[in-house]
Amino acid sequence: MTLTEQQILDWNDALQQATPRALLEQALARFENIAISFSGAEDVVLIDLATRINPNVRVFTLDTGRLHAETYQFLDRVRERYQIDIEVMFPQAEAVQQLVTEKGLFSFYRDTHHECCGIRKVEPLKRKLATLDAWITGQRKDQSPTRNDIPLVQRDEALAAPGRQLVKFNPLANWSSTRVWDYIRGNDVPYNSLHEQGFVSVGCQPCTRPVLPNQHEREGRWWWEEATQKECGLHAVNLREA
Repeated sequence: MTLTEQQILDWNDALQQATPRALLEQALARFENIAISFSGAEDVVLIDLATRINPNVRVFTLDTGRLHAETYQFLDRVRERYQIDIEVMFPQAEAVQQLVTEKGLFSFYRDTHHECCGIRKVEPLKRKLATLDAWITGQRKDQSPTRNDIPLVQRDEALAAPGRQLVKFNPLANWSSTRVWDYIRGNDVPYNSLHEQGFVSVGCQPCTRPVLPNQHEREGRWWWEEATQKECGLHAVNLREA
């Protein structure tokens, strides 16, 4: 199904008062070839909501090879809790090997994180998205300066395969972290045990650390870089539209 830019804008406007569940119902009804991108707490809220609509909802995740052990355990808990298949996308081994051979295992501290993320995250994501017509993410507007204006539904021109349209849904865009965690606690939703150790936003092990009281959640990600650069490329459309 191909939608014009105006149709997507109108759809986004019409959804402003919709609940995340209502948005998911529309997304899953309109697109058969759609999947949820799973990595963190927000994404499991989406899985919890979506499986109440369609128990066979498709879910995928990215394994960069640098994740915490707790994250892998979290992945298994979600799989078992919702009895769903989670497709795991891996980076191209040759590209990882070349990067490590030429620059070592921690070049991102010196060269910024974008090259490493491009190989370990963006390329596998693009490979997956090339097979989809639409995808669903757990982005929130208050997560970082680059996400202040994310819509509920948008055309993702940054990651779409050549000649294809890709529609992106952000059902939790208007939710706060507090609201996400109220839902998690109220519905006994699984979460990463790292959250109990001061981690708020969880990514790869070398690039994630706990945050202190009153620090913004994204200060624990790529802390050596400026706040407006804290996108790994998975949501490159944010930078394009900023």
